[in-house]
Amino acid sequence: MGDSYLLRALNSALGVVLAVSAQVGAAAPSDPGPAPERRARPVAGRDISWPNCPKGLGIPSRRTQGKPMPPPGVPFVVLGLTNGTAFHPNPCLTEQVGFARALRAWASAYAVVTYPTRQQLQVYGAAGPRRHTHRAGRLWNTGWAQARQNVAAMREVGLDSPAVWIDVEPVSPPSPWSGNRRANRTVFEGALAYYRSAGLRVGVYSTQRMWRDIMGPVRYRLPEWRTAGMTSRRAALRMCSTHRYQGGRPLLTQWYTPDIDLNLVCPRASGVLARYFARLTG
Repeated sequence: MGDSYLLRALNSALGVVLAVSAQVGAAAPSDPGPAPERRARPVAGRDISWPNCPKGLGIPSRRTQGKPMPPPGVPFVVLGLTNGTAFHPNPCLTEQVGFARALRAWASAYAVVTYPTRQQLQVYGAAGPRRHTHRAGRLWNTGWAQARQNVAAMREVGLDSPAVWIDVEPVSPPSPWSGNRRANRTVFEGALAYYRSAGLRVGVYSTQRMWRDIMGPVRYRLPEWRTAGMTSRRAALRMCSTHRYQGGRPLLTQWYTPDIDLNLVCPRASGVLARYFARLTG
């Protein structure tokens, strides 16, 4: 199917009314033509991961919290693959994929990338295509190995997401980022390379400050999922037009409460959006 068809199908399922003309551009040849221009109505979905698992699971530093799952009718979810840090899978990913499938929701996946511990560097430093005779090669290989584990987890539970969002944020303990931004970028780039080798599209979740502190002023120009933090829907919507951090197009923005994470589809998201989500059906 063409991208224009996928976009219409996704937006229809989400209940999004997109403004066309200048926002979307000319219709593709298979498109029946633009609809009358209307004000875009952003639609809200959820992201869920290890905090939504039943209490008491997970690694000691990231025990699951039993936070509420999305209500019936939620149009889309973004499912976390990790238990807060790389090399530690979400302990109830199978159940969460089944939940999203029961809702017949559109779904995508995200995974936290983290700087390796000393032990992880020893175990995974040679587990990739780069030469491991120098530290940069070992760091790159650990990023590659993180992504490889996440893709394996997706396939094991039948999560057929066409994309993965790489979550770049401080995670401590047990894996704080280093003070060397070049080294941090090397880990990120190893993960990015594996996801792409697996045929997946990649976006980035972060903020201006987190990205600057961890990665520096580098621009990969990947699609962005921007978080406004513990604030409001209105603040999250504003993020669609501001706070670019690595030069990419905004597709999603997030805001959250102490118990739930909510996300908006940016009104000007184009055909790129459809290529980041899949409809989960039974």
